[in-house]
Amino acid sequence: MDQRRPPEYILEVFADPTCVKDIVKGILHTIFFHRFFPSLRPKTCDLLDLTLPVVDDADLETLIDQRTTALIHQIDTTSNQRSNSVRGQIAVQFYEKRRRKTWLRAAEEEVCWEQWTLNVTLATPRTESERVKVRKAMETQLQKTALKIVMTVNKEKDHIPPITTSEANPFPYQIVTNPKDEGWGTRIGIF
Repeated sequence: MDQRRPPEYILEVFADPTCVKDIVKGILHTIFFHRFFPSLRPKTCDLLDLTLPVVDDADLETLIDQRTTALIHQIDTTSNQRSNSVRGQIAVQFYEKRRRKTWLRAAEEEVCWEQWTLNVTLATPRTESERVKVRKAMETQLQKTALKIVMTVNKEKDHIPPITTSEANPFPYQIVTNPKDEGWGTRIGIF
């Protein structure tokens, strides 16, 4: 049995409270656009002078919205305890189904083959000049993050497992907030 850790790609974003949800959703959609293997119709959204891809799938959109809302709630709870900048984390994990033989019977297990971890820093500007600086920082960071995703998916392909099923989505996935805090019991949200 192969016990290597799957590749993990770390992304950083910086946002103010008015844009954080849209920025996180935009980045998650960009990741799924490149790693979601069912047929899809290309769609885009404009965010901070940048056009990002969107996966037009109702179930995925619902999951992204739920997890992003949970992250925002966690950040809001943390920001009430501290001031200035607050951090949160959300991760997308992709799995493959593997058959595992035991001495009693064959069983199927899900093995993670890739993880994207998004570190979100929330900043609350207090003056108009701070707002201008934060907006510029958000635009720059979003552009760098989107470019990093595109460059990574174009370069890192060898670890993607072969598609061995005719199911619409051959690879289950999950989105977790604060993945370092999550245990094996959180795997119930896999799609």
